[in-house]
Amino acid sequence: SMQCHSGLVLALSSLLGALALLQLSLYLRVPSRYGKHEERLCRPRGRLPARCAWFLQELPSFLVPAMLLALRSPPRLEPLGCRLLCCLFGWHYFYRTFIYPFFTRGRPFPLQLLFFGMLFCIYNGFLQGYYLIYCAEYPNDWCTDIRFTSGLLLFLLGMGINIHSDLLLRQLRKPGEVTYKIPQGGLFTYVSGANYFGEIVEWFGFAIATWSLPAFAFAFFTLCCIGPRAYHHHRYYLKTFTDYPKSRKALIPFVF
Repeated sequence: SMQCHSGLVLALSSLLGALALLQLSLYLRVPSRYGKHEERLCRPRGRLPARCAWFLQELPSFLVPAMLLALRSPPRLEPLGCRLLCCLFGWHYFYRTFIYPFFTRGRPFPLQLLFFGMLFCIYNGFLQGYYLIYCAEYPNDWCTDIRFTSGLLLFLLGMGINIHSDLLLRQLRKPGEVTYKIPQGGLFTYVSGANYFGEIVEWFGFAIATWSLPAFAFAFFTLCCIGPRAYHHHRYYLKTFTDYPKSRKALIPFVF
């Protein structure tokens, strides 16, 4: 059966951190080419419907850890803290794979971005799953450790913000509509990228609860990947809507 190789975990986590910095350098000035930022840039040729694309993109993050767990002999996780951490990761991607895509009303998704998104989900799904299933060592009372409990609360808070913000965004459009409107309600009262803010909080909570290099590298990647997108969304809204609330921040309430 597969064994833990700490050198592999270190190498993959370091590469993930480097990819985060690359993402930041590529998309801080120019937004990635999909959704509302597609019109002002070159339109990619191939596209898939948004629901199909999101399903295919997120699926590896759920399947790869599940396969790693199935390959473990015996196929179980100890202690309880480790099981719960795996459940948090799986819970997020179960929602993103099997629930979120079937309610989204986004525009068709570029195949090129879908391909890179799937590669990332395979990579990160393997890294997080491999570490938690084969390498992680936690004391039996990890569930009562302040790092686990505070991280869990942050994770749940972030996931709640993310799901609620997605719901508010979906309600902006009627079936078949592709026009963009000003998001209202929830954390959108304070920030333009409430859904992104929620996901960033979620993964930093996961990183604190896990207290591992792979999880912190993933949280940092999330910040560098969707942080700039929230910034470009904010600029788009300010330029497009003359009545856009000037008090809103791009990503972090009252700060940025």
